[in-house]
Amino acid sequence: MESIREIYKVGKGPSSSHTMGPRKAALEFLAKNEKAIKFKVTLFGSLALTGKGHLTDKAIEEVFKGKPIEIVWKPEETKEFHSNAMLFQAFGENDSMQADELVYSVGGGRIVNDSEKDKIQMESNLYPYRTMAGILDWSQQTGKSFWEYVFEVEGDDFEDFLTDIWSQMKQTILNGLENEGVLPGPLGLRRKASSYHVRSKTMGKHLQNNSLLFAYALATSEENACGGIVVTAPTCGSCGILPAVLLFLQKSYDFTDRKIIRALATAGLIGNLIKENASISGAEVGCQGEVGAACSMASAAAAQLVGGSTSQIEYAAEMGLEHHLGLTCDPIAGLVQAPCIERNAHGAVRAIDTASFAILSDGTHLVSFDETVEAMKQTGHDLPSLYKETSLGGLAKFSKRREGYM
Repeated sequence: MESIREIYKVGKGPSSSHTMGPRKAALEFLAKNEKAIKFKVTLFGSLALTGKGHLTDKAIEEVFKGKPIEIVWKPEETKEFHSNAMLFQAFGENDSMQADELVYSVGGGRIVNDSEKDKIQMESNLYPYRTMAGILDWSQQTGKSFWEYVFEVEGDDFEDFLTDIWSQMKQTILNGLENEGVLPGPLGLRRKASSYHVRSKTMGKHLQNNSLLFAYALATSEENACGGIVVTAPTCGSCGILPAVLLFLQKSYDFTDRKIIRALATAGLIGNLIKENASISGAEVGCQGEVGAACSMASAAAAQLVGGSTSQIEYAAEMGLEHHLGLTCDPIAGLVQAPCIERNAHGAVRAIDTASFAILSDGTHLVSFDETVEAMKQTGHDLPSLYKETSLGGLAKFSKRREGYM
């Protein structure tokens, strides 16, 4: 299992797999072939189907600015290893090819070269325990909690890393609460975060709590939709849930930043377990791997902050994922806006409710976190491809406004 640094990444939205990943791949390919005269990038499968709405082409063109580049879209062709595939080619004089490289954007901003895809599991050996059951056994033997396990594995500088991550999460929310207007693209959706935040001040306690959660999650997700700077948690498409829950709890109960950072460590561990044993890629398993994983992470973080035991934290994480099983990825017009933004807002509320439910229990429950992750993986495998970030099924199918923007 990899470092949690691979879960939390700072970058431009709107998509970790369709924007951040391709941008990173383009930077690496250009660095290897700086003397090439011109370039060509072919996008396959899901990257081609929703690439324009996700600004894939813009992200790549920004990297190659000043150099001739051709982008080819092949939505009908899908590579076996992963549906987010792209072929980079560099040319010299007389159109002679100097280099080519097939790359996959596998979720959370991570890229895998075709020549390295068989080595992924062998190289992911940072964490000795790769299942929740193993970590719970370790916790019982040592008396330590999830965040302590993370810090033991990640090293002394990991707290500084999470401090920077938390700082950026808060800044993104502040930016989103300040910015107003219409989101880019043909849907004409207006930002809601600022108005929700203002209206929350006039409401009773219960409605105020929900309104604040909505506002914080909307603020981050709307910044993401505009290509602003966000933190993947675990992806761009689900980046609003965890920051909203953490800021809401910090303001409600005066938690210190150190407490929040420990909760971030636990949330990252949950995301890492889902990524290791299933997937966080909407193109691979649908939105259950993005919003479902983010809700699971936020549920665990919230349960820890309010004093939950390891078994209660595990229960909260399990419920956060369980009740998103089967959630499809069906972005209208290929944009990370509808239904994505609202799903982040409601995912934040569900995370608080899930943590509360777990804290009221003794932590005993029927289905384990590991079993739910396994069920999510199988569900994602069984979902038809049109429900996995292709924008061909679900809500996307019934929007006539998507035509011409794919």
